[in-house]
Amino acid sequence: MMKKMAALLLGALLSVNLIGCGAGTTTTQQTQVVTEAGTVQQEEIVESEETMAEETADNSVTLDGSLVIAKQGMFSAGGTVVTSDGTFDVSNYYTSREGSTSHVDHANVLYQIPEDESELPMVFLHGYGQSRMGWMTTPDGREGWSDMFLRMGHSVFLIDQPRRGEAGQTSVAGTISTDPSDQTWYTQFRIGTYIDGEFTYNENSQFPEGEDALDQFFRQMTPDTGMDSANGDQSIDNEVVAQAVAAAIDEVYEMTGKDSILVTHSQGGRPGWDTAIYTDHIAAIIAIEPGSATDVGSEAYNALLEKNIPIAFYYGDYIGEEYTDVPAAAMWAGMAATADTFTESYTSEGGVSTIYHLPDEGIYGNDHFIFQDVNNDVIAAHVENWVQENVD
Repeated sequence: MMKKMAALLLGALLSVNLIGCGAGTTTTQQTQVVTEAGTVQQEEIVESEETMAEETADNSVTLDGSLVIAKQGMFSAGGTVVTSDGTFDVSNYYTSREGSTSHVDHANVLYQIPEDESELPMVFLHGYGQSRMGWMTTPDGREGWSDMFLRMGHSVFLIDQPRRGEAGQTSVAGTISTDPSDQTWYTQFRIGTYIDGEFTYNENSQFPEGEDALDQFFRQMTPDTGMDSANGDQSIDNEVVAQAVAAAIDEVYEMTGKDSILVTHSQGGRPGWDTAIYTDHIAAIIAIEPGSATDVGSEAYNALLEKNIPIAFYYGDYIGEEYTDVPAAAMWAGMAATADTFTESYTSEGGVSTIYHLPDEGIYGNDHFIFQDVNNDVIAAHVENWVQENVD
């Protein structure tokens, strides 16, 4: 792969023209344009001799500096089919459930392939209470990581993990809690805390400020349909998730002929490690604050090492016991320490594992959602540099 300069990302134009969307469809009368404020507007294309001259072979129109999507779509991967006892009664078809089937526990994948595809595909796996939406935008409506990496030549495959978002069909009946919890997660995610009826921000925070941004951030939270959270059970079946993600990665290989860079976040980190057990098509794993690394000597650890998968850990700011005004700082320090243990062992056995604490890189003010912070472009460039240096 050719080395890219981070400046190419920082100077990227913000207009987006989605062309050739879906299976054989084209856009000739309207185009989606992302403005500098990040809002999507529908602009009617005025046919003229100049625009006609710019039409491509598939009768689509491109704009200067636009991001051209050659193909996009959705698919489900993995999962299982469960069948109830008995015989289906067609005469009572609307209420009969005996002898019926249900397709459940799969991943749902939204993908985009850029016209200028020059790099490995990237598969994005969200964390607890989230969906793929977090990779696609920011609370203040700026460009998300999925568009940024598309601009750098990567196809992107955005997963809703089993029992979440558009993959909500489940084999396990959960009871979703309706208890308010915004303040809890805001503090856990090291954005700030809640004092005297107001959300605060950590010093020098890179999180988008303002009530509108907070409103958008909280509204991207998504319940797990298989979780019995109403009764205090917040467990997630990592094996179900890992197998579905592996099936998605195998599908990506069938579509592109390339191994995938798996990008995980938070709770998605744990099944992300286990995914290596079930597929041979992971080119690298980039773990964004995964909570913990997999245990040294575990089945996942051995699979990662045997398949020679390079690893990068990324952690934001406000981690460590010295941050006495950040309630979750010490807890995150303990979880981040597992990456140190993993990396020491993994590298001693010939693997590649790199840990980045962003303040050590001169990048300050980032919380748990570094890919949605104001400086998400700077961190995306850092990630891409690591990819170019470490992933074949």
